[in-house]
Amino acid sequence: MSDVTNRGRMTLRHGTAMYVGAVLGTGVIALPALAAETAGPASLLAWLALVVLSAPLAGTFAALGARYPDAGGVSTYARLAFGRRAAAMVGWCFYFAVPPGVTAGALFGGAYVSAAVGGGTATTAVTAACLMIVVTAANAAGLRVSGRLQFALAGLLVILLLVSVGLSLPHADMGNLEPFAPHGWAAIGPAAALLVWSFAGWEAITHLAAEFRHPQRDLPRATAAAVAVVGVLYLLVAFATIVVLGGGAARTAAPLGELMAVGLGGNARLLAAVAAVLLTVGAMNAYYAGAAKLGAALGRDGALPGALASGSVAGEVPRRSLAVNSALSFAALAIVVVTGVGTRPLVLLTTGCFVTVYAIGVAAAIKLLPRRSMGHAAAITALIAVIALLLMSGVYLLWPLVLTGGALLYLRLNRDRPLASGQERRQDVAELTR
Repeated sequence: MSDVTNRGRMTLRHGTAMYVGAVLGTGVIALPALAAETAGPASLLAWLALVVLSAPLAGTFAALGARYPDAGGVSTYARLAFGRRAAAMVGWCFYFAVPPGVTAGALFGGAYVSAAVGGGTATTAVTAACLMIVVTAANAAGLRVSGRLQFALAGLLVILLLVSVGLSLPHADMGNLEPFAPHGWAAIGPAAALLVWSFAGWEAITHLAAEFRHPQRDLPRATAAAVAVVGVLYLLVAFATIVVLGGGAARTAAPLGELMAVGLGGNARLLAAVAAVLLTVGAMNAYYAGAAKLGAALGRDGALPGALASGSVAGEVPRRSLAVNSALSFAALAIVVVTGVGTRPLVLLTTGCFVTVYAIGVAAAIKLLPRRSMGHAAAITALIAVIALLLMSGVYLLWPLVLTGGALLYLRLNRDRPLASGQERRQDVAELTR
C-alpha cells in the first residue's frame, strides 16, 4: 500500500499557484466592470463581502482535502457523508460545469486578444480554441508539467496585476466614489451574484489533494496563502477600476487594459491581452486538471462509465476523462459560435452548479470533520455564505437540478454495477478511513 503522506508530486508552492490560478482566474478580466455597471462604487462592498465569506469556505474544503485526500474531491466527501447518490449528484454538477465554465473563460481571454489585434468574433473564437488545445496538451503530459506551468503563470499574473494597479493609482480621483450607490443599496445583491463567478474555485483543488506530497500539512497552508493573495488582488483591481476609470468603468469590457493604458500611456491593449491570456490559461489549467481527476474517480465509483476510471490513482494521468471534458468544452464553444448567445449564459450556468457543489460540500464537512476542530468551525461559518449564494442564484439552479436528475437516472440504470473493484477501491477505502 502506498504511503498517504508521500504519494503525490505537488509541493506547497505548486499547490498555492494552482489555487491562485483556479480562483483568481478570469474573474479579474471583466467582472470589476460588470459589477461597477450594476452597483457603481458600492460594488466594492460586494467584493469585500465575498472576500470575507470565501475564507471560511476555502478553509472548509482545505480541511476536507487534508483529512480525505482523494481524486473525487467533493464527490468523495459527499459519498462518505451521505452515500452514493449524493456523491454522484455533486460529481456531475462539478464535472459538467467545467466545460461551459472554461469555455466562458477562454472567450473572455479571446476577447482581449481580438481587442489588441482585431478580427472580432473570429479572433475571439480561434483564440479560445487555441487556449483549450494548449491546456489540454499540458494536462495530458502529466501533473508535473501542469504544476510547473501553473507556478510560472501565477507568478507572472501577480506581477502584471500589481504593476497595472500600481501604475494607474497615481491617476486616481476619489471623487469617482461619489455617488457611492447610484443604483441604490439593493443593487449590491445582484452585483454580488455576478461576482460569485470570481470566487468559484475553492473546491477545485480538493480533487488534487492526493497529488500533494504532504496533503495534511501543505493543503491548508496553500489555501491560506491563496486566500490572502486572491483577496488582496481582487480588492486592489476593483478599487483601481472605480477610482481610476470612474464612469468609464461601467462602459468597458476590458478594465484591466484600460488601467494599463492609464498607467503606461499609449495603447496598452497588447500587454492587456498577454495578461488576459495568462489569467485564462491559469484558470483553465486548474479546472481541467481537477475535472479530469474527478471524472476518473466518478468512473471508478460507478457514477460515470467505467472506461473513465483510468487515472484515478494518485500519480496517474486521467487522459480519458480529460479527453471527454475537453471534447465537451469544444462542443460548448461550437454552440456559442453558431448561436451567438455570448458568454453570460455560460457564466450563470456554471455559477449555479458551483453553488450547489458548495452546499453539498459544506454539509458533508459539518458531518465529517471532528467537532471543535477549526475545520468544523469554518464549515459552520461557511454555511451562512452558502445559504446567501443559493438565494442569489435563483433560477440558475435549474441547470444543476437537471444534472442531479441525470446522475440519479444513471445510477438507477446502472444499479447492478459495483461501485468499484479490486486494488484501487481497497486502497481508497483503507486510506480514507485511516
